Amino acid sequence: MATKAKSKTLKKNKGHGKPRCGLCGKTKKLAKTECCGQWICDDEDKYVLFSYATNSCNRNHRRYTLCGYHHTEEHPGEWKDCPKCRNSFEPEMYVFYGTNEFNFQKLENPPAYLPTKCARCGVVISLGYDGYSKKGNEYWCEECTHKEMEGIYRQAKR
Repeated sequence: MATKAKSKTLKKNKGHGKPRCGLCGKTKKLAKTECCGQWICDDEDKYVLFSYATNSCNRNHRRYTLCGYHHTEEHPGEWKDCPKCRNSFEPEMYVFYGTNEFNFQKLENPPAYLPTKCARCGVVISLGYDGYSKKGNEYWCEECTHKEMEGIYRQAKR
């Protein structure tokens, strides 16, 4: 019986000492991030230009987190208390970049913000995840944007 228990333990611990991507847990083809020195998939080659896919751990952390932004912009100090980072985004996007699933550490006590609503129909738009357009200071949901573009296209054909 002791042999069975030992073999189960060995199977569970297999690969335990290997570095893992801090976002997805994979152990192959890893690199350390330039911003925070965390292990991450070295997978930017998987990203297709202009696809807006989120299939690259490395790209997601670099482009969609305050940690990545703070490093790229060469701000001094820590990203979590950086006034330059805080003032670079409207509150909803600041919270998104600081708390989304592409972070190794999340922003503690993110600021409250009012939801962004479509200026045309009033539906709530999640700026970090939803499709939208911006016209002046107004945000338009994806559906209203399509309707507006169809109207412009019809007028142009006349």
